[in-house]
Amino acid sequence: MAPPALPRPSLTERRKAATELAIARAAARLFAARGPGGTSAEEIAHAAGVALRTFYRYFRNKQDAVAPLLARGPERWRTHLAAAEPGPSVAELLERSVVKALSEPDDCTAEGLRWTRGLLRAAAGDPALRAVWYRVNRQSEERLVPLLSELAGPDAEALQVRLAAAAATDAVRVALETWAGTDAPVGDPDSPAELALRCLREVTCGVGLFTGHRISG
Repeated sequence: MAPPALPRPSLTERRKAATELAIARAAARLFAARGPGGTSAEEIAHAAGVALRTFYRYFRNKQDAVAPLLARGPERWRTHLAAAEPGPSVAELLERSVVKALSEPDDCTAEGLRWTRGLLRAAAGDPALRAVWYRVNRQSEERLVPLLSELAGPDAEALQVRLAAAAATDAVRVALETWAGTDAPVGDPDSPAELALRCLREVTCGVGLFTGHRISG
């Protein structure tokens, strides 16, 4: 049975997300220009056009401000998974959805990958920023579990589902980190989509959920 469609956010939720994203983009621009160590929360708030108290209403610290930007890719991935059609195996569906999320020819995807590359490079010298990246991936893994459970059906073991979510999330994380350390363009053979596909195929061969479950109607 295909998973239910994700609920549409309310107007308040959309406005909140827009404010968070504006702050995240301002923080990413400043981090790219000055590094996290050379950027203050006050400067991020000013660049985003919000009051400092508004900044702290949304985020605990300056590094935390980029979390919404880093989370957009996983959100696109889960959206594709939620729209899955019956038929493909779980492994095939994961591959298709990840490749689509990382290679869609639109400005949003390209911008997101540029931000991610810059932030991962900045995170190399900033433990707090790395912690935000790892937290975003952990949250993505947790949100992937119920989707994979729906896709795999009632016969799937909870342990298999959790292992599959962890393996898939880490495969994509490693692919993005590897790509961020290069100057390869999005459409290169070493693009994020191609690297993610390679990583997924390396890890899925040993996970039971990926080898035997197909999506039913």
